Amino acid sequence: MSNNSPLIYGGHDDGRRSVRSAMWRGMKKRCPQCGKGHIFKSYTKVKDQCDECGLVLSGHEADDGPPYFTMLIAGHLIIPLMLEWKRHFHPPIGLQLLVSLTLLGLAIWWLLPVTKGALIGVQWANRMHGFSDHHDDDVEASLRAEEPLR
Repeated sequence: MSNNSPLIYGGHDDGRRSVRSAMWRGMKKRCPQCGKGHIFKSYTKVKDQCDECGLVLSGHEADDGPPYFTMLIAGHLIIPLMLEWKRHFHPPIGLQLLVSLTLLGLAIWWLLPVTKGALIGVQWANRMHGFSDHHDDDVEASLRAEEPLR
């Protein structure tokens, strides 16, 4: 590959993929490769492949990462706000619970697909969990294939 290779979506022509762009596309719930197709067919159910570029998305393994990051971010945003609200205005406990649980629920509802999309983008950019260019390059798949059946 020459050093003058043009910049393309997903990194440079030499095989590097931009983690930043892939994460950003995932956070916008778009395909990490082309940035055009949607990656979700419902709230957090991932499509089998991108409608625009054909990227197979079924190999992702987000697992428990998105809920963890969602709770971490939402908790760090909402709890300090609620503590300041309590300190300055002294609302009744019922109102505190109503407002804080509503805000926390809305933040989690909005953030969960965003963090899942970002994690799928990171996995694609790093060629993890079935996102490698060649099946031979997928180290994790080759390790799983070598495990003896019990």
